[in-house]
Amino acid sequence: MDIKKVWKEARSWLLAIGFILFLRGFIVQTFHVPSGSMKDTILIGDCIIVNRLKYGIKLPFTDRYLLRTQKPKREDIIVFRYPMLERTLFKNTNFVKRCVAVPGDTVYIEHKQLYVNGKPKAVSYIFHRDLREYPPLNLDNEVFQRMWQNRRLSIYPYVRDNFGPVVIPEGYVFAMGDNRDNSDDSRFWGPVPINNISGTPIFVYWSWNSHATFFNFFQKVRWGRIGKVFSTSS
Repeated sequence: MDIKKVWKEARSWLLAIGFILFLRGFIVQTFHVPSGSMKDTILIGDCIIVNRLKYGIKLPFTDRYLLRTQKPKREDIIVFRYPMLERTLFKNTNFVKRCVAVPGDTVYIEHKQLYVNGKPKAVSYIFHRDLREYPPLNLDNEVFQRMWQNRRLSIYPYVRDNFGPVVIPEGYVFAMGDNRDNSDDSRFWGPVPINNISGTPIFVYWSWNSHATFFNFFQKVRWGRIGKVFSTSS
């Protein structure tokens, strides 16, 4: 056996694996979208490349920043680790939503209309498809803030359409899906720690329509979405 030849081959594989781990740990990650909470901006079955350098450099496979270059801004689409650690089914799951409010902002929702710092947020990418409206919870503002911040509103569907007001604490953001009537988001499970955020989507590298018949490959692949580039105003 030629030891030098074996070592040369092994070294090339180790370098390739190391380079992939470096990319995955510091620069980009891939993410498959399993739900329709960001529809129609992002669809079920979209596979996206995430920019991990958007907000700084993180220690690989942790939530600790080695260097922070900027903080999330309103309208950013963010990919983040689910913040409710007690829900073991989702504790290591990544979510993709839109950042609608940042630390210090006041957020409330009246009759499905989102208000940030007293101003209505009406943009084209938001839509509602459920004609029903849940009534507001009859809670004092201070009690509502405390329950929301302590992640105690997840069992109340009523906060979907009438919510708050709450003030976003330092180190957190408020995230919502563009598909407002069908999104499990900060209305229910509270603020998202900025350190949980991995980055922002760059583009769709593959998209798979699970509703198309299995045997029709060309219908299952959404060819028109491949290469779609995201921006903060998608």
